[in-house]
Order: sequence, then structure tokens, then C-alpha cells
Amino acid sequence: MVSPFTLPPAGFGPGSQPNPDGELQYMTMPSGMRTYSPHVPESDDREAVAEALAVLAEMAAACEIVAQGASPAQFDLSRLSPGARKVMADALGQGEVSMKIRGVPAVMVQESVFAGVWMLLAAGMDMVEIGRAPGLSLSRAHVAQSPAIGVLARKVAGLANAPSILTEILDQSLKRAPGAPAHVVNLSLLPHTPEDLDWLAEALGEGSVTILSRGYGNCRVTATAQPQVWKVQFYNSMDTLILDTFEVTEMPEVALAADEDLRDSAIRIRDVIGAIR
Repeated sequence: MVSPFTLPPAGFGPGSQPNPDGELQYMTMPSGMRTYSPHVPESDDREAVAEALAVLAEMAAACEIVAQGASPAQFDLSRLSPGARKVMADALGQGEVSMKIRGVPAVMVQESVFAGVWMLLAAGMDMVEIGRAPGLSLSRAHVAQSPAIGVLARKVAGLANAPSILTEILDQSLKRAPGAPAHVVNLSLLPHTPEDLDWLAEALGEGSVTILSRGYGNCRVTATAQPQVWKVQFYNSMDTLILDTFEVTEMPEVALAADEDLRDSAIRIRDVIGAIR
């Protein structure tokens, strides 16, 4: 006779009990995927609308030009009238990527619903930049908030693979050629201890840029003080860490707008302009 303790439990959990309504009951699935949805601003101020539409048309043209390899384009929104600025804010909305750039001045960056169209706000700054990533996020990324001291980081009990991981990261950082493919060190696939993570954080220091990309779950990207080294962590929709990596690159791909994104943004901006007119 088979002992009941060797059998799987029955009669528990969703779907195991009779439903008086006669309908199947499913477990709630993870949610939170953000997708593009067009928004048409509404305003009774026709002059403000016309002023905002003129700038949006210039932004659409800039998206096409930048997608072809031109330098990023900037638009000073502080010159708009208050009414036009409100129309512009409604039209641009908020996209998936936001950034915090430390320094003087400290800058908050929010991607609009149009990929590659970035809104930058700071003391004395209210502008839109069109490009794969804001220029300040690249130039200030590895300005040290805490220095990268490398192998001088204090050794503690419990270290395992951190010294060898650091050797790989520093080697890739020093020999990286501009535009080369990113070099990824996947900590999720490597045995390591909590002490390893703390030691690597001290060895690589802290830079000045923090990025959050929201899609199906979140991706948190943090610049280290070591040139071209980023901490990239992926979380699922339940905010559980599912992938923990270091990337050696100018900017991790998850935070960049592709040329195709910029071309698509040009089309979408013109769709919004057509809907408002």
C-alpha cells in the first residue's frame, strides 16, 4: 500500500474547489507592461496650440535627421508661452525611461512617449533633447560620487569570486574600443557571496547617473565611477531580481533609443500634430 505521504496534496489552491457560478477561476497573472498610447492635447487657446505644433513639427524633423546619424538636437522649452508649454507637456507625456543625473545643476530626465525624445528639467533648464541618450547622461556618467579604488578595496571575510570578477571588469574597461559591443558579466550565472557584491561596489565606486527603465518589470541601471562600467539589474513585475549584471559599454542598450525608434517617433509626432489640427 502506498503511503498517503508520498502522494501530492490535493484539494487545495485555486481551481481545486467547486465554483457555484460554473465559471473557471484563473490565478492573477503578472501585469504592468507599458505600451505606447497616443494622447491628443486639448486647449481652447489656438495661439498656444499653434506655437506648440510648430515646435513639435521641428522635433519630428529632428528625429529623422538624428536617426540618420546627425548630432543630437535640443529645444529650449522655457521660451514657450505658458499655454504652449502646457500643450507641449500634454503631447509629450511620459515614456518608459527616467534618469537622475547628479552634478551642478542636478538634472531630472524623463523620456517622452516618443522614444528618443528626452525632457530635461533642472534649475535654469527646461528643454527637450533628441538623441539615442541625453548628452549629459554620457558626459557625467562616471563622475565619481565615491571613487573607484579597485584592488585597494578592503578585503573582508567571505570573499569568493569578487577579485577575479573585478580583474575581468577592469581589463575590459581599460581596453574597450569606442562603439565595440558591450561586454557583460552576468553575476546571476556566477557563484558569489553577499560580501562579493559589497566588495565590488566599493572597488568600482559610484558614478553620477541612475536610470530606471520600466517595461514588463523594471530595469535599474547605475553608473559606477570606473569608466564605461555600469551595474544593470532586471526585475520582474513582482519586483524580484531576475538578472544581475555589470556591463562595460558607453551606455547600456536598455536605456538607449535605437535609430528605428527615432524614425518611428517622427511618424507618431506627426500623427499627433495631424490629430490636433
